[in-house]
Amino acid sequence: MNKGLLRVAAWTGLPLLYILHNDFWLWDDPRMVLGLPVGLTYHAVFCVAATVVMWLLVNYAWPAHLEVDPRDQERR
Repeated sequence: MNKGLLRVAAWTGLPLLYILHNDFWLWDDPRMVLGLPVGLTYHAVFCVAATVVMWLLVNYAWPAHLEVDPRDQERR
């Protein structure tokens, strides 16, 4: 995949996760999914999605200048 596209996906995922974090539509839902309450299942899936977005941010949107060690430049 294109690195720029992955960077856009990572930055787009942040506000999407922010909006979807509070699942007010599942608060009063008594259904069970995979043997767990539907709200707990939702948050388990949400945690996986948050992990993917954070991985994308670290790998594709992290500023390169933050990784430069000033001691390496002094040795040159």
